[in-house]
Amino acid sequence: MACKSALEDSEGNINKAVEILRKKGIAKAQKRESRIASQGQVQAYVHTGGKIGVLVEVNCETDFSANTEDFTSFSKNLAMQIAATNPIAISADKLPPEVVEREKEIYREQALQEGKPEKVVAKIVEGKLMKFYSEVCLLNQAYIRDPNLTIEDLLNELKAKTGENIVVSRFVRFHLGTAEGV
Repeated sequence: MACKSALEDSEGNINKAVEILRKKGIAKAQKRESRIASQGQVQAYVHTGGKIGVLVEVNCETDFSANTEDFTSFSKNLAMQIAATNPIAISADKLPPEVVEREKEIYREQALQEGKPEKVVAKIVEGKLMKFYSEVCLLNQAYIRDPNLTIEDLLNELKAKTGENIVVSRFVRFHLGTAEGV
């Protein structure tokens, strides 16, 4: 019924109907965010050659959802994403404030050195900061298998599919000789 309704709302345009369904799923997922996610999985990934390894904890509300193929697939793909992109935080609000301030200062100084007017410097800094988040924050990153989607998009799709609150709790990425963890 939801598909039929979305097609009617989009006047038969399948792409618009899919977008409508995705937005409805995201709205429902946001309502679930206050529910406790105490079940889930810890997924491991070791990259070919054994020089990079990842552990990621993904939580959901029930063990039923945690044991589904979709949840397991999401967790595995998330571990591969972390191995490939080396994020430093799950989301922008989890970044250490000193890192954000350091980046802002660098971008501000760059804009001023380029001779940009003071009134546009703040916009330039904000734009560069958003780009920075898309590189170092896991949920903001483009998905390595489909750059048109972010990890947050994938997470919201899984939330809509399962009807549960799903949270990426933490991860650690090992690179031979170093360890980075969140």
